[in-house]
Amino acid sequence: MTTRVWDYLPEYEKERADILDAVETVFASGQLVLGRSVRGFEEEFAAYLGAAHCTGVDNGTNAVKLGLQALGVGPGDEVITVSNTAAPTVVAIDSTGATPVFVDVREDDFLMDVDQVEAAITGATKCLLPVHLYGQCVDMDALLAVARRHGLPVLEDCAQAHGARQGGSLAGTRGDVAAFSFYPTKVLGAYGDGGAVVTGSAETDTALRRLRYYGMAERYYTVQTPAHNSRLDEVHAEILRRKLTRLDAYIDGRRRVARRYEEGLGDTGLKLPATVPGNEHVYYVYVVRHPRRDDIIERLAAYDIQLNISYPWPVHTMSGFAHLGYERGSLPVTERLAGEIFSLPMYPSLPEDVQDKVIDAVREVLATL
Repeated sequence: MTTRVWDYLPEYEKERADILDAVETVFASGQLVLGRSVRGFEEEFAAYLGAAHCTGVDNGTNAVKLGLQALGVGPGDEVITVSNTAAPTVVAIDSTGATPVFVDVREDDFLMDVDQVEAAITGATKCLLPVHLYGQCVDMDALLAVARRHGLPVLEDCAQAHGARQGGSLAGTRGDVAAFSFYPTKVLGAYGDGGAVVTGSAETDTALRRLRYYGMAERYYTVQTPAHNSRLDEVHAEILRRKLTRLDAYIDGRRRVARRYEEGLGDTGLKLPATVPGNEHVYYVYVVRHPRRDDIIERLAAYDIQLNISYPWPVHTMSGFAHLGYERGSLPVTERLAGEIFSLPMYPSLPEDVQDKVIDAVREVLATL
């Protein structure tokens, strides 16, 4: 049997009755759009985070986009972020009409190098957008200090960091706005697309609710600010409500897998994930590093193990963003990592015998390099 980086079927087998009951609950409710399930999930997810407001939206990309728009970001503005991220982070910035500005990442943990942010700020900078990558947080104390000095809001991209903590604070609770994705692979994943935007500001939340609903303050009322349909679906919301009660258990499961990888691969020369002091990692993906990454992946295919690279092409090198003018070598750490990083299978229901298969195969392959 092929071993994949992620597979929802083992989890579904365990949770099938509850998932199907969630679907039936919505279908029997008499309300299929923006009903009790969405409202319930928004309240419960905000309570889990200890946040004041949560607005459910249709996907993580629009969570970032609408969050930026609610902060007033638009054409002519610049947003500082990283290139070592999933492309949707940058696509969302671009979709507001703003220009993404990239800083490099750190060598050890692959997170935004906050020391580079201040030099990237210009008169056009409107927002700082850290990406809490792979399951742990950017240095928020340092970033917020920069933001305060320059009077800039911070939008946290938390798509990969549900339940991650830094200094006791949950990802998404330190900035002005936080964007979450509930794509099925996420630590808290729906059975399709979904997202949410979290904020402590009632004014920002009001803007977000208008932006997700065509720009209307009320249903079928008048458009105040032209926008699009970005509503979270009732079915996904009800499933997320059920899964939210198991989120901490999912995180515990991911950490158990990470510990077994560390025990089994710690002496191989493979660079394993480094947890920043003060961070509590949730291991959305288990990203390792080796200079002969491509050889390793090719040889592991013979063991019927299919791995993933997050991410092989930094966003600033993609043809769709060539107009930004970044030359090869402009973000050296990001570009170097792109040739060396790859992800081992990681999900909480990953069977122990499959973990052993991966560990044994990786050890054998590394011994032959």
